[in-house]
Amino acid sequence: MSQGKKWQPLKKVGIIGVPFEKGQTKYGVSVAPAALRSAGLLEQLQEIDNLDVKDYGDIETTGPEKSLAVKNMEHLSMVSDCNRNLSQRVTEVLRDGRVAVTIGGDHSIGIGTVDGHYKVNEDMIVIWVDAHADINTNKTSGSGSVHGMPVALLVKEFSHYWPFLPTWDWQKLSFSIKSLGYIALRSVDHYERLAIEKYNVPCFAMEDVDEHGIKNSVHHVLQKLDPTNSRPIHVSFDIDALDALEAPSTGTPVRGGLSLREAIQLMEIVHGTGRLRAVDLVEINPAIGDECDRKRTIEAGICLVKAALGFSRKGSAPPGVKDLPIQDNQPKN
Repeated sequence: MSQGKKWQPLKKVGIIGVPFEKGQTKYGVSVAPAALRSAGLLEQLQEIDNLDVKDYGDIETTGPEKSLAVKNMEHLSMVSDCNRNLSQRVTEVLRDGRVAVTIGGDHSIGIGTVDGHYKVNEDMIVIWVDAHADINTNKTSGSGSVHGMPVALLVKEFSHYWPFLPTWDWQKLSFSIKSLGYIALRSVDHYERLAIEKYNVPCFAMEDVDEHGIKNSVHHVLQKLDPTNSRPIHVSFDIDALDALEAPSTGTPVRGGLSLREAIQLMEIVHGTGRLRAVDLVEINPAIGDECDRKRTIEAGICLVKAALGFSRKGSAPPGVKDLPIQDNQPKN
């Protein structure tokens, strides 16, 4: 894409549900797509001016599990099958000329969303918004849960750190770690920090956000990854990037995260570039916490998706209307 290209936000969006939780160990994250729809996600998006919203439904995630001889990778075959299906669906949505909005599900589904996006836009960049770096391998992971490994499974620079992974031949392993940046990290394992430093990944952890503010942090990451302002953007947003008080219903909450206002501003900045082409919202778990916790977390997630797709906190005038309605003062018969 040329440097002189004038980007405009897409006004068409496709929603993809991924009711998948085998990338981690806690029940409940698989019901998040249904919970978000039930809470009015689609209806609220349709209220955004001129936004064309299409729900592509849920992908198939319930295939049989195969026994694979790969150490410290739980449910590998199911993770692979889910992400293969998801990659195909993301590619379909993007080729329909829509922003692909994927609602998970745990963060292992980021493998499929990024792969599917890359197959359409090879010059894309990814902003990974998360409390965790998700760049462990099966050699460095303490849990064996694949939701802590998606970045390492995505980037071509890590290909020699993995054993042979059966069932994984569907992936186009060409995406570079040089096209990825982090925002909101605050729970990073030792080997993850080593990887970030080894590959000089642009990273604004929470201490950096505190020092520079969210606006400067986002702009810095965008400038590092895309100095010509010419590349499509993919935001993969784990709800635990928010402070645990803002989003308590998630499996691995960490105190000291983004406020909802900061996260909304992040999404508004990315929307304003005109280059946003894919958004993931993951790790909402309605089975954790009480009704107030669930409501708070789901509402936060909906606010983030709306901000990414053009909702204005300033409000917007009714389209095509030039004046306020005139009062009818004629006496009634």
